[in-house]
Amino acid sequence: MIGKPLARVAVSLAAALLASAPSAASAAPAAPAADREQLPGRQPSGRQPAGQIPWTAAWTAAPQAPTHTDWYPNWSEAGFEDQTVRQVIRAGAAGSELRVRLSNAYGKIPLRLAGATVALSDGGAAVRPGTVRPLRFGGAGSAAVPAGGEMVSDPAALPVEAFGKLAVTLYFRAPSGPATFHNLALTGSYRTAGDHSADVSAAAFTEPPSPSWYYLAGVDVKGRPHGRGNTVVAFGDSLTDGYGSDFGADDRYPDVLAERFAAAGSPRTVVNAGIGGNKLLNGSACFGESALARFRRDALDRTDVGTVVLLEGTNDIIQPDDPGRCTTPAPKVTAQEITAGLRQLIREARARGVRVIGATIPPYQGYAHWTERGERVRNEVNQWIRASGAYDGVVDVDRAVADGPRIREEFAFTDGIHLNSAGYRAVAEAVDLGRL
Repeated sequence: MIGKPLARVAVSLAAALLASAPSAASAAPAAPAADREQLPGRQPSGRQPAGQIPWTAAWTAAPQAPTHTDWYPNWSEAGFEDQTVRQVIRAGAAGSELRVRLSNAYGKIPLRLAGATVALSDGGAAVRPGTVRPLRFGGAGSAAVPAGGEMVSDPAALPVEAFGKLAVTLYFRAPSGPATFHNLALTGSYRTAGDHSADVSAAAFTEPPSPSWYYLAGVDVKGRPHGRGNTVVAFGDSLTDGYGSDFGADDRYPDVLAERFAAAGSPRTVVNAGIGGNKLLNGSACFGESALARFRRDALDRTDVGTVVLLEGTNDIIQPDDPGRCTTPAPKVTAQEITAGLRQLIREARARGVRVIGATIPPYQGYAHWTERGERVRNEVNQWIRASGAYDGVVDVDRAVADGPRIREEFAFTDGIHLNSAGYRAVAEAVDLGRL
């Protein structure tokens, strides 16, 4: 769902990134899922020790293998050497301390991290004075994340407000090799030579930023006591990842859904496990492992997960009609094959005591690769989602944004298949909070 038809959009995105880049003048002084290594400090399956204030997932990004992307450049293939990378994320929950999860899921060599910090963001690459905290791993200021593995930092005492911006800064002295990353950040990440991990000012970060995240897979916070299973994982493709929403605005549908919970006084949080271009049944070079392969890691293993909202299938339908390096393999699939894959994910979630909410696939007539066959498959899958009873609940995304076989004009992004910010808000507002 991201590719050649969106080249003109990539130019606009690049311009937005450049406009947001700080200057010295303006600155303030992959292995299969079953084989992935479980490292000390990781909380597998979202389980947490009883009798303690639980950790809450405040933010996640689904890891992807390093690759070239035509729609905008990224730093994943080259990796990093004697460089500092500062990455900005929005925490979806408040807490008095936090921990950071790093992923080397697709690394071929151990990731040697020479230093890391976390701070409250002050806009762009600047951080708020007095908030820089060193990150430690098993008490050490450096870390080695094995190839194919993850590592979680020690807790860092830094009060975090819900929906506040954090800056996580990583320093790589030794060559990292090609970097595990998340392609579609919709915010800027900043890079500079040397060790500037403790810098407050943005002055050193003069290079144009990247619209991707690198090695950063999650942030958890610990605050007030609450019940278990409060994390909602939004799992899917670019409709979950938020392609078409406003750059830097945090108005993807999971962002808006999290704000709805907060406004209702609920302790529940929402984290985003979408990957643009992702397919249910097959992986690809640019768009991540298949949903079947990554579901455990990206959804069921997240901290304190209780519910998954599942929105997959669009790319299985459309990518056979858009062949290329980024979409292959993409065999033509039937509605029955898609629903069988969805049933498999439902079984996996239920086996872990996790609820699953099914989301229907929105229309896409007007997109460059729309076909009558694809439309038939989409309608058959949607009918099954609505009527099968397989899910614990249904979010009818299709009906929330559709005008017949097209997306309603006020909700449509320019390509005819993605939503704009208003469309993603309509999706979030179609969710019955009580069913999650």
